[in-house]
Amino acid sequence: MQDDISPQKSKNKVFGRLAEFITLHFLRLNIANKLMLGFSSLLALLVIISVYALMNLNRLNEINSSIVLTDLPVIHASEKMIDLILAQELYTRRYMVFRTADVKNIFLHKKKMFERMLNRIKSVPEKRNFPVDRLTVMHNQYINLLIESAESVSAPSSSMSKEFEDKIKTHQDKFIALIKSMAADARRDQNEKTGMTASIGTVAFNAAKVLCAFGVILSIAAAMIITRNISGAIKKLKFATEMIAKGEFNYKPDIRNTDELGDLAKSFVTMAGQLKFLEEMNLDTSPLTRLPGGTTIENEMKQRISAKAKIAFCLMDIDNFKAYNDHYGYAKGNDLIQATADIISKAVAEHGDQNEFIGHIGGDDFVVISTPDHYRNICAATVETFDQTIPDFYDAKDRKRGHITGEDRRGEKTRFPLATISIAVVTNENRQSLNHIQFGEAAAEIKEQAKLEVGSLFLVDQRKSIKGTKKNRKVINLKKRNPGKQKKVKKASRKAAKGE
Repeated sequence: MQDDISPQKSKNKVFGRLAEFITLHFLRLNIANKLMLGFSSLLALLVIISVYALMNLNRLNEINSSIVLTDLPVIHASEKMIDLILAQELYTRRYMVFRTADVKNIFLHKKKMFERMLNRIKSVPEKRNFPVDRLTVMHNQYINLLIESAESVSAPSSSMSKEFEDKIKTHQDKFIALIKSMAADARRDQNEKTGMTASIGTVAFNAAKVLCAFGVILSIAAAMIITRNISGAIKKLKFATEMIAKGEFNYKPDIRNTDELGDLAKSFVTMAGQLKFLEEMNLDTSPLTRLPGGTTIENEMKQRISAKAKIAFCLMDIDNFKAYNDHYGYAKGNDLIQATADIISKAVAEHGDQNEFIGHIGGDDFVVISTPDHYRNICAATVETFDQTIPDFYDAKDRKRGHITGEDRRGEKTRFPLATISIAVVTNENRQSLNHIQFGEAAAEIKEQAKLEVGSLFLVDQRKSIKGTKKNRKVINLKKRNPGKQKKVKKASRKAAKGE
C-alpha cells in the first residue's frame, strides 16, 4: 500500500515543481508578453475554428455549385426535351392537315430548341455519363421518322398510316424513357448532395460548439490568470490616484512589480511630487486675472485660422504702466491690471457675442480675439471706460497735475502722463493668408505706432500684403536708432498702417 502512495507523491511533486517553474517565469514577463501569451492560445484556437469552418464552407459551396450548375440544369432540360418531343409530333400531324409553311417553321423551331437543350447538357461543368450522343442519334431518327410519315400522306387532311403510328409511338416511348432515366439520375444525385450538405452542416456545427466551448473556458482561464497578476497593482495605483485627488500629494503606492506597472508606479511617485506645484502655478492661466495665457491664445488663433474664420486680433497695452508700478508699488500695479481686465471683459460682454476671446499675455498686455463686425465697438468702449476709470487709481495731486514723476530707463527724472491704453487691431479681411505668427508680428508693429500717439486709442492695420508688415518694422527700428526723427517716423508709420 505504501509503495502505491510513494509514486503518487513523487508525481505530485513533479507537477508542483513544473507549475512553480511556469508561474515564476510568467511573473517575470512584461505586460505585453503576458497578454501575448494569454491571447496566443486564443488566436491559435480561432485559427483552427476558422480553417475548419472555411473547409466545410468550401465543401458545401462545391456541392451546392454542383447542384445548381449540373443537376438542376439537367433536370430542367430533361423536362423541356420531353415537351419538345411531344410538340414535334403534334406539329407533324398539323402539317399533314394544313400543309402550311408556318406550321413547318414551328416544327423546325422545336427541333432547334431540342438541340439547344442537348448543348446545355453538354456544357455543364461536371462531366458525368449523360447519354447526350445517344439522345442526339435518337432525336435525328425521330425527326426523320416524323418527316417520312408526313411525306407518306399524299393528300391534305389525311392521317398517317397505322405502320407509322406504331413506329413513332415505339420510338417516342424509348426516347422519353431515356430522357426520364437521365433526369432520374440527376435527381438522385441532387438528393444525395442535399443529404451531404445537411450532414456536413451538422458535423461542422457540433465541432464548432465544442471548439467554442473550449475557447470560452480557455479565455476565462487566461483572463483570470493575467487579471489576477496585474489587477493588484492597478488597484493600488487607483487608490493612490484617489488619495492625490484628495490632496495627499505625498502618498506613495506600495507596488513591487518589475514590469511596466512597476515603472508606472515610479513615474507616478515622481509626478505626484510635482502636482501640487503645477496646481498652484496653473501653467497657462494668469494667477492675477484668471484669463488664459499665451499657449491658449496661440491655440485659439490656430483653430480660427484653420476654420477660415474672420478674425480681428486686438493687442492691448497699458501706456506708462511701469512708471505707475514703480511709483505706487507692486500691489497698486496689480490692482490697475485687474481693473483693466475687468474693463476689457465688460466691453466684450456688452458689444461682443459668445465667440469673443479674452487673454492675458502677461504684465500689462492683453489680447481680444474678435470679428471684424464687433472689434470697433469693443475697442471704443474699452478706451472710453479706461479713460474714465483709471485716473481714480492716482492720488488727487497726481491726478490734478496729470502726471507723476519718476526715473526713465537712463535713470533721469522724467514726467510720465497718466496711464492710457493703446490697442493695435489686425484683421484678415484684406490679408486672408496670415498665420498666427504674422498676426502677432503685425499687431506688435501697429502697437508701437499707436504708442507714439498721445492718449488712449485703437489703431487698425489696413495693409493688404505681408510686405507691408516688413516695411513698417524697418520704420519702427529706424525710429529707435534715431529719436530725433520722430515726426518723420510717425508719418511713415501712418502710411504703412494705411497700406500705402
